Amino acid sequence: MDLGLEGKVAMVAAGTKGIGLAAARALAGEGCRVSVCARKAPTELLGEGIASFACDVSHPEQIELWFRQTEEQMGTVQILVTNTGGPPAGLWEDMTDDQWALGLQSTLMNVVRMSRIAAPKMRGAGWGRIVHVTSLVAKEPSRLLPISSTVRTGLMSLTRIQATELAPFGVTVNCVLPGHTMTDRQIHLAETIAQRDGVTVEQALEAQARSIPIGRLARPEEIAAPLVFLCSERASYVTGVNLLVDGGSVHGPA
Repeated sequence: MDLGLEGKVAMVAAGTKGIGLAAARALAGEGCRVSVCARKAPTELLGEGIASFACDVSHPEQIELWFRQTEEQMGTVQILVTNTGGPPAGLWEDMTDDQWALGLQSTLMNVVRMSRIAAPKMRGAGWGRIVHVTSLVAKEPSRLLPISSTVRTGLMSLTRIQATELAPFGVTVNCVLPGHTMTDRQIHLAETIAQRDGVTVEQALEAQARSIPIGRLARPEEIAAPLVFLCSERASYVTGVNLLVDGGSVHGPA
């Protein structure tokens, strides 16, 4: 299937590893010119058609610089993937005010700021795709991830608001909610669980895999595939969707 992405300019936040890198490579494979960012831009090549930039998306001025550099080198952004890291794990009553404030900045406000820069240009061009990458905890809150669960639930509402406002201009806005995926973040969570329960990290990962109806953790590429479809011309009538890609993990209505 031709996804109609040849020559499009795409930006992927936190795109140098994990789900972000898988999404960047999948977009590049469809012919996109892809700009990715991370706090420290890697020196090695991430793949043909992918350029990396240093940017901490919790800082507004660095976001603006990343957009400016991308436009200077590639052209106006047409696809934005707001992939972000997750707040720390722990019980809600143990989280400090500073951790809550940082979680808001690093998981929600950076998404607001990236969208605010990209949306007017997409609206003016009459075409655009915004995909937010969050987590299944937006649908099924986790006691171990209180900040992430709270903030990402709010991001689902923002997705619907943005989708409604931008739809008349040919811009779609959707949200992908990954389940448990073999990334550095998943290993960090397994380490937290292992320490709490007195088991090994491997045992914690195996227990997590057994809890998923499909019986295993996802590969980053399995999250990237539906994400790229939402970025495509073929998904022109799909907007405002909060799409679970979780192997059947979430109980109850999707």
